[in-house]
Amino acid sequence: MTQPMAPSWPTDSFEGVEPGAAGFDPGRLADAVSFAEANESPWPRSLYYPDGRYVGLVEWNERGPWSDIVGPVRARGGPAGVILKDGRRIAAWGDTRRPDMTFSIAKSYLAVLAGLAHEDGLIPDVDAPVRDNVADPLLDGPHNGLITWRHLLQQSSEWQGVLFGKSDQVDHFRQIGPGADNSRKGERRSLHPPGSYYEYNDVRVNLLSYCLMRRFGRALPEVLRERIMDPIGASRDWAWHGYDNAWVEIDGGRIQSVPGGGHWGGGLCIGADDHARFGLLIARFGAWNGRRLVSERWIRAMLTPSPMLDSYGYLWWLNRGAAAKPQLSAASFSALGAGNNVIWCDPDRDLVAVLRWIDKAALDGFLERLVGALRG
Repeated sequence: MTQPMAPSWPTDSFEGVEPGAAGFDPGRLADAVSFAEANESPWPRSLYYPDGRYVGLVEWNERGPWSDIVGPVRARGGPAGVILKDGRRIAAWGDTRRPDMTFSIAKSYLAVLAGLAHEDGLIPDVDAPVRDNVADPLLDGPHNGLITWRHLLQQSSEWQGVLFGKSDQVDHFRQIGPGADNSRKGERRSLHPPGSYYEYNDVRVNLLSYCLMRRFGRALPEVLRERIMDPIGASRDWAWHGYDNAWVEIDGGRIQSVPGGGHWGGGLCIGADDHARFGLLIARFGAWNGRRLVSERWIRAMLTPSPMLDSYGYLWWLNRGAAAKPQLSAASFSALGAGNNVIWCDPDRDLVAVLRWIDKAALDGFLERLVGALRG
């Protein structure tokens, strides 16, 4: 039996290791990689269809008054990916350094930034109303005034309003995942009390980002770079773009609020290698080579099932509940973005996989092949 390897911490580059030495069957691992390469996302590489429609709007059956693209859009690259075992790179394919749009993976980065704000005392209590810490008309009233940080992090806030020209109504009745029916997306529905109803709603996630920026008093990309990305050795190539109209004044300076995805353009543009470092940090519960970057307590809370959706934590997807894949570890979790973009982590095995532009119908097949390639 292959002896476990001591954990490695990437420095300027990833340490490489042969699959066999890392406990994998080389042929079966190569099959998993080939499967990912052969199942490219059907999205056009320009991210616009020939008739001029943006892929996100087609994906979510969106039209109407809030569908304008208000952030930059970058044409995507081809399939790419990285697999880390014990912090060492055992496989890679495609251009893993290329910064590409990453859509809703940005939400999972926001959850980590919320953890930093909590540790800094900027969010003393996640169950306190957000308006206790952020004085803003967006949080006024008997409904919005009850919304807590936890509600925003678990997508159960039911916030109502307009933020940077986008109404919360745009994502009413939105569904994601297999069998999603978005035929009613954008129709107004009655709201539930905050904390009692889950809905995947990008405007409400953007509200979380805006409120975090207000608490830090700084642009979130600056905080992320200083506190997380530079300490883990990420490149300087990534960028997080906001909407053209998302500039606000804080303490006399203009700061751009950033979105939790690329729904209307903008968002986090980053390479697979940098995603892999970030995934490794979370899979190791916030520690990096002897340095504590994020509290373990926060990460465990972040990966705890939400009351309204047991496969969802604080903006991370969990392998729990009715949707759990029994062939994967119950401790595994993912950051997921449309297109399909994935950071998948299995902390029990110290295993991280990053996928760029895989057909969403092929994701489960890849993960099954990956864990099936493990020996013992």
